[in-house]
Amino acid sequence: SPKGHPDNLTSLWEALELTWSGGCNSILGRSAVLFSSMASPLTDLEKRKQISIRGIVGVENVAELKKGFNRHLHFTLVKDRNVATPRDYYFALAHTVRDHLVGRWIRTQQFYYETDPKRVYYLSLEFYMGRTLQNTMINLGLQNACDEAIYQLGLDMEDLEEMEEDAGLGNGGLGRLAACFLDSMATLGLAAYGYGIRYEYGIFNQKIKEGWQVEEADDWLRHGNPWEKARPEYMLPVHFYGRVEESKEGARWVDTQVVLAMPYDTPIPGYMNNTVNTMRLWSARAPNDFNLKDFNVGDYIQAVLDRNLAENISRVLYPNDNFFEGKELRLKQEYFVVAATLQDIIRRFKISKKGSTGPVSFDSFPEKVAIQLNDTHPAMAIPELMRVFVDVEKLDWDTAWAITKRTFAYTNHTVLPEALERWPVGLLETLLPRHLQIIYRINQGHLDVPLFPGDLERIRRMSLIEEDGGKRVNMAHLCIVGSHAVNGVAEIHSNIIKNDVFRDFSELEPDKFQNKTNGITPRRWLLLCNPGLAELIAEAIGEEYVKDLSQLQKLNELVNDDAFIRDVSKVKQDNKVKFSQYLEKEYKVNINLSSMFDVHVKRIHEYKRQLLNCLHIITMYNRIKKNPKALFVPRTVIIGGKAAPGYHMAKKIIKLITAVGHVVNKDPVVGSKLKVIYLENYRVSLAEKVIPATDLSEQISTAGTEASGTGNMKFMLNGALTIGTMDGANVEMAEEAGEENMFIFGMRVEDVAEMDVQGYDAMTYYNNIPELKQAVDQIQGGFFSPKQPELFKDVTNMLFNHDRFKVFADYEGYIKCQEKVSQLYQNPKEWTQMAIKNIAASGKFSSDRTITDYATEVWGVEPTDLKIPPPNEPRKALEETARVLTEK
Repeated sequence: SPKGHPDNLTSLWEALELTWSGGCNSILGRSAVLFSSMASPLTDLEKRKQISIRGIVGVENVAELKKGFNRHLHFTLVKDRNVATPRDYYFALAHTVRDHLVGRWIRTQQFYYETDPKRVYYLSLEFYMGRTLQNTMINLGLQNACDEAIYQLGLDMEDLEEMEEDAGLGNGGLGRLAACFLDSMATLGLAAYGYGIRYEYGIFNQKIKEGWQVEEADDWLRHGNPWEKARPEYMLPVHFYGRVEESKEGARWVDTQVVLAMPYDTPIPGYMNNTVNTMRLWSARAPNDFNLKDFNVGDYIQAVLDRNLAENISRVLYPNDNFFEGKELRLKQEYFVVAATLQDIIRRFKISKKGSTGPVSFDSFPEKVAIQLNDTHPAMAIPELMRVFVDVEKLDWDTAWAITKRTFAYTNHTVLPEALERWPVGLLETLLPRHLQIIYRINQGHLDVPLFPGDLERIRRMSLIEEDGGKRVNMAHLCIVGSHAVNGVAEIHSNIIKNDVFRDFSELEPDKFQNKTNGITPRRWLLLCNPGLAELIAEAIGEEYVKDLSQLQKLNELVNDDAFIRDVSKVKQDNKVKFSQYLEKEYKVNINLSSMFDVHVKRIHEYKRQLLNCLHIITMYNRIKKNPKALFVPRTVIIGGKAAPGYHMAKKIIKLITAVGHVVNKDPVVGSKLKVIYLENYRVSLAEKVIPATDLSEQISTAGTEASGTGNMKFMLNGALTIGTMDGANVEMAEEAGEENMFIFGMRVEDVAEMDVQGYDAMTYYNNIPELKQAVDQIQGGFFSPKQPELFKDVTNMLFNHDRFKVFADYEGYIKCQEKVSQLYQNPKEWTQMAIKNIAASGKFSSDRTITDYATEVWGVEPTDLKIPPPNEPRKALEETARVLTEK
């Protein structure tokens, strides 16, 4: 039926629904459809075949979704099918799916009120959520029904999904981890809340113009956001500046400037358990009396215009990854989110004490509240909670400090010195004078304990206040001292922070330091992005793996099963075909589908060593040119990622990669043997496209620099093989899969440490490795930039003279390892068998496992598989479930 005449198609389907009985397949060969209301009794085998992990399709489901869609198109969007745009259709579908969330969302909050569980608060300045529609459909079991309803309406589901803006409220790994954690906390039935900032502009949109990165503002809210609900009734004041007055009652922070924090709530559904948790993001608003008193009488217009100064706090995400920028606005953001959040947490703590009378006792606060600090960005929560306890709630210092330490836990995400936050004392004194006093007192108490008598150097190193080069507050030290648990995000990283970066602290309190290896949610990173593989696995081992990824180990029994090997290989090839169509459309380049898709996508940073990959591309190019008739395993090398706008070297690296790609792709001698593509504007929704199509995953950071990585896990789960150093979670991936099932090369952490002592001499490698010398000479001599021969001089200068990440030292090992990759790729069966072994070994890297570890070992809460009764069941069912859980 033509898209403009959906009624004909609807009538046809209604006729078919009346005529047919039992399970049937769509006439256009779509996925299996189960008309549950009419189905005759089925055998277990028939049920297995017809029930998909994407949800059941029933006549009532589809009819209800179509009705909801048309209602929202008409009443919410005020459109009909004659004038509606694709974006209108997306919004109509989003509102329809959201309807299915709302009842469960309210039910979940009622359930938490009934059970009064310990609540977990995840504080993060970044939540890299990506798109919400498809993830919600999957977690509610609505995907197949929605697909069918949209199909019957004469629309294309993929077109509608593409209309959704990514919620790019994060830079990379740290923000995406927070998003995966929210999914897992809901799936595990934890009473958890994500708190952050509702940035008006997220991570910038990246354009590549003449090979250079150009930033454009990410105005992600311009069309509205159907998933959020503003909560002006919970608006809260946040104070800045002012001065501290001492009185008999204690310190008072007075003459402050007030900014209001307006909450916007987004529902976070668990997977098929009716739990819907909340992510609450704060937006800055100026109060109505903002600044009026500071202007001359009658200067009303200027006073109103000046409200922007307050509202700028939530205007834009700082686009820095692993780099500390000590700007006043950034400190304002950090304090803004924690001040509003702690007020909210304390309000919820007070009202959750059902039946209590008289003043609230905070003795039970750590039994009811766990706060996780996602890196040091929310570190000001520690002095802020002390301020509230001491100045507002009038607790004595020692009691307040004991409660505070038992409440907070801290996750460290980096060992790079330039990433560690150190705020100037002068800035804190101006912006948050009371908090600086509190930090000094915390530091005094910390140093007064007989740490290491007589070891003044160690005491100086452990102080929260650093004196070198101007007084600064070391925020990591504040987090360690103010928390009861500190963790790294991979075994190797946790050992580094324990034995090196924070060694003094771990020797003082060894039990405080833990490891919590990162994970990814299999709902988004398998079911959503790779439905073909997800269904294939479900057919092979059942559907339970979606909530228990360790069950993927069962796939080891199929490693030698020719039919399964063939099916896995076909899914990968289908994904490559689909992604190549996207590349051909976007980049006007012909993709060789028999080529290996060699993918390196992540933030552009020297330590992630995109330069090492670039040298390999040049080496392959030179080998083809030298001997065009020699056997060469074709590759499509795909590199993508954003550089921080002020990071000159990272931007030069992008320019170099695109310049090399320009030469390689235009050379007729190379032809289809080698293609280089720079993926523009890499983001969550693009990751969902490229990861399932990848053959080889590049994880090549210098050993000891990548805290964990989560991209490595996503590729592994989706059947890509990894070439990488023994860094971050690569180490544990090799433990799980076996080192022989990965391509490991390069220096280990101890080798890097030894080289740091002996000194790294880049020239030695340059002079002794002819292919390296040739590649570097080409870059330096302008081979890739003939119009500007000097263009990459500062890149080669860095590589020769101050390369902290030792690219040349790992070049030879990397090239030899890549030769092994090409050799294996010529044997498709062995390659796919190794991929299956990797998928089977990826169970450890589920964020469900990570969150279970946090819950039981840090937060003191227990995950549950108890299902909250759905909204259509009476309130009594909710109360009964609450009783069962409480008794448990």
